[in-house]
Amino acid sequence: MPSNATIINKATDPIQTGSLTYGLLNPEQARKFIQQTFEVTNLGPLVRHVMRTAKSGEIDKIGIASRILRQKVENTDDGYRAGVDTNVIEYATTAVRLPWEITEETLRENIEGQQFEAIVTNLMTRQLGVDSEDLYLNGDVDTSEEDDDYDFLKINDGWIKQITNGGHVLDASAETEMSLDIFYKALQALPNKYNNGRLRWLMSPKRAQEWELFLLNKVIGQGGAVPENVYTSPARIKAVECPSMDDNTILLTDPQNLIVVNTYDMKIRKTTEGKEAIMQDKRFYVVHFDYDPIIEELDATGIITNLPSLG
Repeated sequence: MPSNATIINKATDPIQTGSLTYGLLNPEQARKFIQQTFEVTNLGPLVRHVMRTAKSGEIDKIGIASRILRQKVENTDDGYRAGVDTNVIEYATTAVRLPWEITEETLRENIEGQQFEAIVTNLMTRQLGVDSEDLYLNGDVDTSEEDDDYDFLKINDGWIKQITNGGHVLDASAETEMSLDIFYKALQALPNKYNNGRLRWLMSPKRAQEWELFLLNKVIGQGGAVPENVYTSPARIKAVECPSMDDNTILLTDPQNLIVVNTYDMKIRKTTEGKEAIMQDKRFYVVHFDYDPIIEELDATGIITNLPSLG
């Protein structure tokens, strides 16, 4: 698969308008570009990705009921037919952009030479993937938290806010210490039909590491040992470490229940000319795209909040 730097160069080569090089990614380029931003994080490859042409619309949700088999009786037709349950999930993408610049002097003086431009482009698009996952998880248009340069989290509502408002919430503030009971209580809150082997615990790396240390200290102090699956798979459910998550929250769901909708309307602009570029001796770049993090089935999600400190 070509790198994002290669995709950007191919997209920006064909069209020149005055001093502005303009590129609108074709559907295949857009899909590859988005896919590579997902691959830079642990959670990204596990969630569901949907590409659409419209900035807002609906995604079909199709399912079937359980216990639909019937006894066969020869030469009879009782009129029974199993059906399909259909529903829709609404989405509305929010436009975002990633601008950056490189001075021509840096390109001339850097030991990497012209490769430096590709290195910076790949670093920027990697960070785009990290920042995007941060928004997918933590976005909150009503948050009081503010970024120094931009109201970062206010761009769109993420999965944590959606699950907190509509999923199964376990408030662990009354717990004096972390224990396996907390995981089992969260699991018991989910309907049993979703406990099908595809659930995952989503937690910060620090929470996962301190949970391991907590168990080791508990058991080793008594001369025992902890089976590895106890701290990597509490309640026999695997953990996924998500650096964007805070240490006081754990999510429980099938990652495929988490959906990111993007559109094919991705634009990449680059200019090396024009008054500003000439006066500052710089190259300017901007990547434009849009997204919406949605959840297919809120009833299949759980969240543990206000976890006790492990330290």
